[in-house]
Amino acid sequence: MGALTGARPVVIICTRDRATSEPFYRDVLGLRQTGSDDFAAVFDVGGAPLRLSTVADWKPHEHTIFGFAVDDIKAAVGALKKNGVSFTIYPGFGQDADGIWTTPDKSARVAWFSDPDGNNLSLTQFG
Repeated sequence: MGALTGARPVVIICTRDRATSEPFYRDVLGLRQTGSDDFAAVFDVGGAPLRLSTVADWKPHEHTIFGFAVDDIKAAVGALKKNGVSFTIYPGFGQDADGIWTTPDKSARVAWFSDPDGNNLSLTQFG
């Protein structure tokens, strides 16, 4: 048994501007905010805390830093688009008009978008 076998995840996403990012995660993505202090705004994501932490000189990475598993990616993309989210189309990926990419073996469908800091987030429908 490993030292972290019983551990629960805590997600940490960095932001340069919490005043802009906090409403994005709460109002645009629809996550339930469970707290806020000098260090982070805290949201619930499937029972795990997501801490939106301020880092003044944060520079986002190009790769996906966090993904949301959804039951119906088409509906989730549509709902987020209605809330003003733009989905990223990568040249050569073969995504559909909504930005949804299907894996070659058809085991998953994925769509990518960015938060106000440029952090790359994704939606994934498995199966």
